[in-house]
Amino acid sequence: MRRGASRFLKAVLMLVGIGALALLLWEPHMEGRNAHATPFEIYCNDPFLAYAYVASIPFFFALYQGFKLLGFWAEGNGYSPAAARALQTIRYCALAIIGFVALGEVFIFLGPSDDRAGGVFMGVVITVAAIAVATTMALLERSQRNARHMESATT
Repeated sequence: MRRGASRFLKAVLMLVGIGALALLLWEPHMEGRNAHATPFEIYCNDPFLAYAYVASIPFFFALYQGFKLLGFWAEGNGYSPAAARALQTIRYCALAIIGFVALGEVFIFLGPSDDRAGGVFMGVVITVAAIAVATTMALLERSQRNARHMESATT
Protein backbone atom coordinates (compact mmCIF):
# COMPACT_ATOMS: atom_id res chain seq x y z
CA MET A 1 0.00 0.00 0.00
CA ARG A 2 1.30 3.44 -0.85
CA ARG A 3 2.05 5.82 2.00
CA GLY A 4 -0.38 8.42 0.67
CA ALA A 5 -3.28 5.96 0.72
CA SER A 6 -2.28 4.80 4.18
CA ARG A 7 -2.17 8.38 5.48
CA PHE A 8 -5.57 9.10 3.95
CA LEU A 9 -7.13 6.02 5.56
CA LYS A 10 -5.50 6.86 8.89
CA ALA A 11 -7.00 10.35 8.67
CA VAL A 12 -10.41 8.81 7.94
CA LEU A 13 -10.06 6.54 10.98
CA MET A 14 -9.12 9.53 13.14
CA LEU A 15 -12.13 11.50 11.88
CA VAL A 16 -14.43 8.57 12.58
CA GLY A 17 -13.02 8.25 16.10
CA ILE A 18 -13.29 11.98 16.80
CA GLY A 19 -16.82 12.05 15.39
CA ALA A 20 -17.91 9.08 17.49
CA LEU A 21 -16.39 10.58 20.64
CA ALA A 22 -18.05 13.93 19.94
CA LEU A 23 -21.39 12.19 19.42
CA LEU A 24 -21.00 10.26 22.67
CA LEU A 25 -20.32 13.45 24.59
CA TRP A 26 -22.78 15.76 22.79
CA GLU A 27 -25.88 13.61 22.25
CA PRO A 28 -26.94 13.21 25.91
CA HIS A 29 -27.32 16.99 26.16
CA MET A 30 -29.77 17.05 23.23
CA GLU A 31 -32.12 14.47 24.69
CA GLY A 32 -35.47 15.95 25.76
CA ARG A 33 -35.27 14.92 29.41
CA ASN A 34 -31.70 16.23 29.70
CA ALA A 35 -32.28 19.61 28.05
CA HIS A 36 -31.94 21.55 31.30
CA ALA A 37 -30.09 19.00 33.44
CA THR A 38 -26.68 19.50 34.97
CA PRO A 39 -23.77 17.39 33.71
CA PHE A 40 -23.86 15.40 36.96
CA GLU A 41 -27.54 14.54 36.41
CA ILE A 42 -26.86 13.56 32.81
CA TYR A 43 -23.80 11.38 33.31
CA CYS A 44 -24.30 9.93 36.78
CA ASN A 45 -28.02 9.19 36.98
CA ASP A 46 -28.45 7.30 33.70
CA PRO A 47 -27.24 3.69 33.84
CA PHE A 48 -27.89 3.16 30.13
CA LEU A 49 -25.59 6.05 29.26
CA ALA A 50 -22.86 4.57 31.44
CA TYR A 51 -23.43 1.24 29.67
CA ALA A 52 -23.15 2.95 26.27
CA TYR A 53 -19.78 4.44 27.27
CA VAL A 54 -18.46 1.06 28.44
CA ALA A 55 -19.81 -0.60 25.29
CA SER A 56 -17.98 1.93 23.11
CA ILE A 57 -14.56 0.79 24.37
CA PRO A 58 -14.28 -2.11 21.85
CA PHE A 59 -15.15 0.32 19.03
CA PHE A 60 -12.33 2.69 19.92
CA PHE A 61 -9.92 -0.20 20.48
CA ALA A 62 -10.80 -1.58 17.04
CA LEU A 63 -10.11 1.86 15.53
CA TYR A 64 -6.72 1.85 17.23
CA GLN A 65 -5.96 -1.63 15.87
CA GLY A 66 -7.04 -0.49 12.40
CA PHE A 67 -4.65 2.43 12.71
CA LYS A 68 -1.83 0.02 13.61
CA LEU A 69 -2.81 -2.31 10.76
CA LEU A 70 -2.60 0.54 8.25
CA GLY A 71 0.87 1.29 9.60
CA PHE A 72 1.92 -2.32 9.02
CA TRP A 73 0.60 -2.21 5.46
CA ALA A 74 2.33 1.10 4.76
CA GLU A 75 5.65 -0.37 5.93
CA GLY A 76 5.18 -3.45 3.76
CA ASN A 77 4.53 -5.74 6.75
CA GLY A 78 0.91 -6.46 5.89
CA TYR A 79 1.47 -10.21 6.12
CA SER A 80 3.36 -10.21 9.41
CA PRO A 81 2.14 -12.02 12.54
CA ALA A 82 1.56 -8.62 14.18
CA ALA A 83 -0.80 -7.66 11.35
CA ALA A 84 -2.59 -10.99 11.79
CA ARG A 85 -3.04 -10.25 15.50
CA ALA A 86 -4.43 -6.81 14.67
CA LEU A 87 -6.96 -8.38 12.27
CA GLN A 88 -7.95 -10.92 14.89
CA THR A 89 -8.31 -8.22 17.55
CA ILE A 90 -10.54 -6.14 15.27
CA ARG A 91 -12.70 -9.22 14.67
CA TYR A 92 -12.98 -9.87 18.41
CA CYS A 93 -13.86 -6.23 19.01
CA ALA A 94 -16.64 -6.47 16.40
CA LEU A 95 -17.98 -9.58 18.14
CA ALA A 96 -17.82 -7.77 21.51
CA ILE A 97 -19.78 -4.88 20.02
CA ILE A 98 -22.44 -7.33 18.84
CA GLY A 99 -22.66 -8.75 22.36
CA PHE A 100 -22.90 -5.30 23.95
CA VAL A 101 -25.61 -4.25 21.51
CA ALA A 102 -27.60 -7.44 22.15
CA LEU A 103 -27.42 -6.82 25.89
CA GLY A 104 -28.38 -3.18 25.33
CA GLU A 105 -31.43 -4.29 23.35
CA VAL A 106 -32.49 -6.44 26.30
CA PHE A 107 -32.00 -3.40 28.54
CA ILE A 108 -34.21 -1.33 26.21
CA PHE A 109 -36.96 -3.95 26.12
CA LEU A 110 -37.01 -4.45 29.89
CA GLY A 111 -36.82 -0.78 30.83
CA PRO A 112 -39.68 1.69 30.88
CA SER A 113 -40.00 3.35 27.48
CA ASP A 114 -42.74 4.68 25.27
CA ASP A 115 -40.62 4.56 22.09
CA ARG A 116 -38.38 1.55 21.66
CA ALA A 117 -38.34 1.58 17.86
CA GLY A 118 -35.48 4.08 17.51
CA GLY A 119 -33.19 2.28 19.92
CA VAL A 120 -33.94 -1.11 18.40
CA PHE A 121 -33.31 0.19 14.88
CA MET A 122 -29.98 1.73 15.91
CA GLY A 123 -29.05 -1.59 17.52
CA VAL A 124 -29.89 -3.48 14.34
CA VAL A 125 -27.83 -1.08 12.20
CA ILE A 126 -24.83 -1.32 14.54
CA THR A 127 -25.13 -5.11 14.65
CA VAL A 128 -25.24 -5.41 10.85
CA ALA A 129 -22.19 -3.15 10.55
CA ALA A 130 -20.31 -5.14 13.21
CA ILE A 131 -21.19 -8.41 11.46
CA ALA A 132 -19.83 -6.97 8.20
CA VAL A 133 -16.60 -5.92 9.93
CA ALA A 134 -16.19 -9.29 11.68
CA THR A 135 -16.77 -11.17 8.43
CA THR A 136 -14.35 -8.95 6.51
CA MET A 137 -11.65 -9.38 9.15
CA ALA A 138 -12.14 -13.16 9.13
CA LEU A 139 -11.77 -13.21 5.34
CA LEU A 140 -8.67 -11.02 5.48
CA GLU A 141 -7.19 -13.27 8.18
CA ARG A 142 -7.81 -16.34 6.03
CA SER A 143 -6.33 -14.78 2.90
CA GLN A 144 -3.34 -13.56 4.89
CA ARG A 145 -2.82 -17.04 6.37
CA ASN A 146 -3.02 -18.59 2.88
CA ALA A 147 -0.52 -16.05 1.52
CA ARG A 148 1.92 -16.80 4.35
CA HIS A 149 1.58 -20.57 3.76
CA MET A 150 2.17 -20.13 0.03
CA GLU A 151 5.18 -17.93 0.75
CA SER A 152 6.67 -20.46 3.18
CA ALA A 153 6.01 -23.33 0.72
CA THR A 154 7.95 -21.60 -2.06
CA THR A 155 11.00 -20.82 0.07
